[in-house]
Amino acid sequence: MKTLFKHLARYWYFALLASGFMVAEVFVDLLQPRLMQRIVDEGILGADVSLVVSVGIKMILVVVCGGLCGLLSGVFTNVTGENLGNDLRKSCFNKIMHFSFAQTDRFSTGSLVTRITSDVSQVQQLSKQMIRGFVRCIMFFVGGTSALLSLNLSFGVILACAFPLILLDVIFVVWKTNPLFKLLQNALDRLNSIMQENVGGIRVVKAFVQEKTEIERFSKANEDLVNTQFRVQMLLSFLRPVMNIVLNLAVVGIIMIGSKGVQKGDMAPGAVMAAITYISQILNGMMMLAMIFQTLSRGTVSAKRLSEVLDSKSEIADGDFSDRVSLQKRGSVVFKNVGFSYNESGSPVLHDINLEIKPGETFAIIGSTGSGKTTLLNLVTRFYDCTEGSVEVDGIDVRRYEVKSLREKVSVCLQKSELFSSTIRENVGIGKPGATEKEIMDACIAAQAHDFIMQQKDGYDTAVSEGGMSLSGGQRQRIAISRALVKKSDILIFDDSTSALDLRTEANLYAALDKNYSDVTKIIVAQRIASVRNADRIAVLDGGTICACGSHDELMKTSPVYRDIYESQLKSPEGGEK
Repeated sequence: MKTLFKHLARYWYFALLASGFMVAEVFVDLLQPRLMQRIVDEGILGADVSLVVSVGIKMILVVVCGGLCGLLSGVFTNVTGENLGNDLRKSCFNKIMHFSFAQTDRFSTGSLVTRITSDVSQVQQLSKQMIRGFVRCIMFFVGGTSALLSLNLSFGVILACAFPLILLDVIFVVWKTNPLFKLLQNALDRLNSIMQENVGGIRVVKAFVQEKTEIERFSKANEDLVNTQFRVQMLLSFLRPVMNIVLNLAVVGIIMIGSKGVQKGDMAPGAVMAAITYISQILNGMMMLAMIFQTLSRGTVSAKRLSEVLDSKSEIADGDFSDRVSLQKRGSVVFKNVGFSYNESGSPVLHDINLEIKPGETFAIIGSTGSGKTTLLNLVTRFYDCTEGSVEVDGIDVRRYEVKSLREKVSVCLQKSELFSSTIRENVGIGKPGATEKEIMDACIAAQAHDFIMQQKDGYDTAVSEGGMSLSGGQRQRIAISRALVKKSDILIFDDSTSALDLRTEANLYAALDKNYSDVTKIIVAQRIASVRNADRIAVLDGGTICACGSHDELMKTSPVYRDIYESQLKSPEGGEK
């Protein structure tokens, strides 16, 4: 919560101005009944037309002044709220961008989307209500009560009877609705998660004819959201009618007491009219305060959810080594007794990994599905930190590097090629901001992407749809490979990133890498023997540990696991063997 207050404190001067102008507006509202009292008692009943005109003009000027103050109060309130929302969204997004994969998984994508949109909006609304509405309510209650009692102390009896009834109504509604607001935001989380999953995986849904199932799943989540919202609205619906009843009863009480006072000559008719206005202002202020409490309850829940994001510290912390000095071995990777599990209670995914990859070496990793190949690569870039042992890049433990410095040394190309809604040129250029036209083209030529790009109508300026869905799987992979190559890092990691390429294109790619990137350390994860057989060395991963390591010929002689993979692919054209 402290983080939220720090964001709000940046705009304290706008908040102070908004509150100041609101005080002036309420003061004008409290002054008007007094002016009306003079018009009635001294002007109309006293048959003084000149007083009616002069006080009426004064009243118009006061109203104009009050309206101007209200306008300025609204402007500064909105400036405060919108700037707060802007800062919160940017801060949350910045924090999310520095989350580890594990942190993102724990929050879930749908929940993070809800927090950065709906929860920020709720906090914005709360800040506006507190700056503008709360000041207005307190002023009306304190100022209106003082003004009402100054007319006649008997009116205090009406207020003393009405206030507890309104207070009980507010307490009941806030007490009942407060627990529902967290349920409401959680329901919105689930709805956003389902929406995100189905939009992102629409091709899978259609391919397996699961439209009906997913519509039903979405409908159920939506019904949960609607039902929770309905329960909240039902409770809130009790608030205004009860207050209206109390307000009308209070007005009746004022009229009764006032009429008796007029009959006795203790009170003027104008004072009764002013008292009715004051009691209405007081109770309307209380009604507004009730709505603020409702906003406060919901806003507090949202503020806590935002604080969970803003107060989270990235599990991947910067080290003190920036690699600004020249290192003797650039591109070496060493695993020393490495073990890893995704959670403390879970079984280890990797254990007893000892491995040295030399600078400039082409090193391949092969193994069955679920053997831990991708997890092993994720430790090099610190997408996750190993739970046992250490991973060293250029002789330095990766945990000692500044995260940015480490990841600048490594280019990663994943099996799932994530492209952005921009041009092919811009997608490739993400690898190296400011890359020249020649650098981008050279990378695409090496990645075997240049020819198909030039066949497009707009060439490198061809627009790419969201997720790269306007391109084939092989085209997306080649653009992703180009993006990794243009970066010109010391270490190049291919995580099964050629799976959509035919064997000829893949062979041409590796030939280009050997020719143009011979000094770069290349770590290749693949499922196909044909993709790894020409590597300098191949590590066979089985059961979360390395069971063999050597060249293709050596492994064929010494590793039963490698031979099993080779023989299983011998019958499959994808294996590349005849």
